[in-house]
Amino acid sequence: MAEKTRTDETVRVALKAFNNIANEWQLSLSEAAALADMSESTWKRARKPGYAGTLTKDQMLRLSALVGIYKALKLYFSPPIDTGWMRLPNQGPLFQGKRPVDTLIENGLPHFLHVRNYLDALRGGA
Repeated sequence: MAEKTRTDETVRVALKAFNNIANEWQLSLSEAAALADMSESTWKRARKPGYAGTLTKDQMLRLSALVGIYKALKLYFSPPIDTGWMRLPNQGPLFQGKRPVDTLIENGLPHFLHVRNYLDALRGGA
């Protein structure tokens, strides 16, 4: 039973963190749902306190990567770029003129990890 409680708490914290990030990044409902790999109706329920659902391993990895992306943006950029970066067209090699949020949605979990590594490299000066 302790494992289930820990997992429930982890899911609660991950969803709360991502909901805060989605709000700060001013993502639409459909963008946030797609990033979390959920339907819009599920995301509407999941972002509310008391959500009793579970997350797949893929969903947890997505949310973890998004928290890492958020942290890297906060460390690397100043306002308002830190919160607007996901919605701005980007000429970087991973984005080809598209908005980062769109490339994450289009390309799935591997791209989340590539973007996180890309930002970590920028932050580290590599």
